[in-house]
Amino acid sequence: MFIELHLAFIEGSAWSRMIDFKEVTLIEKIIRPILIYASLIFLLRLFGKRELGQLNPFDLVVLLSLSNTVQNAIIGEDTSVSGGVVGAIALLGINYMMAFLKYHSKWFESFIEGKPRVLIENSKINKDAVRREMLTKEDLDTVAHQQGLDSAAEIEKCIIDPNGSFLVEGNTETSETNFRREVLKKLEDLTHQISELKANH
Repeated sequence: MFIELHLAFIEGSAWSRMIDFKEVTLIEKIIRPILIYASLIFLLRLFGKRELGQLNPFDLVVLLSLSNTVQNAIIGEDTSVSGGVVGAIALLGINYMMAFLKYHSKWFESFIEGKPRVLIENSKINKDAVRREMLTKEDLDTVAHQQGLDSAAEIEKCIIDPNGSFLVEGNTETSETNFRREVLKKLEDLTHQISELKANH
């Protein structure tokens, strides 16, 4: 087994399969990832931020499936190591360029990612904003649960960031805080009772 594997790597054909670009040219190998990258940015911008927030299993499935869906479009017929390296360099390069432009231009950052959107303010749901993000009442309840609140009715203010994360301010204290207060109150009562018992004896 080891000898066969060793001989396979000695043969020139094994190395050529890993290095040759086959039917995909170098320039095509660079352009393909850039086009897919730009397309995904546009589509995520178009369809809203909920996929990035992964509010339910369907959103997660979409994100996981996207990589598999665009894989062939990125690499084409080329499965060589060198082709993969070139594709990876192209993706990292375009991502670095986007980060560079975002860092130096607030306008470009807003244009590419969009702006934060207020979903709930003063405990009132912004129906237009929620509709644009295609968020249901159950989705908002899920966001509330992630913050330790019982439901969206307990949210004072909720903002969805361009990266899909939610900034939440509750109009009531979280269940954890209430539980902690109740425990402290009971401890104070017990301490007081113990002090009274010692005083009586």
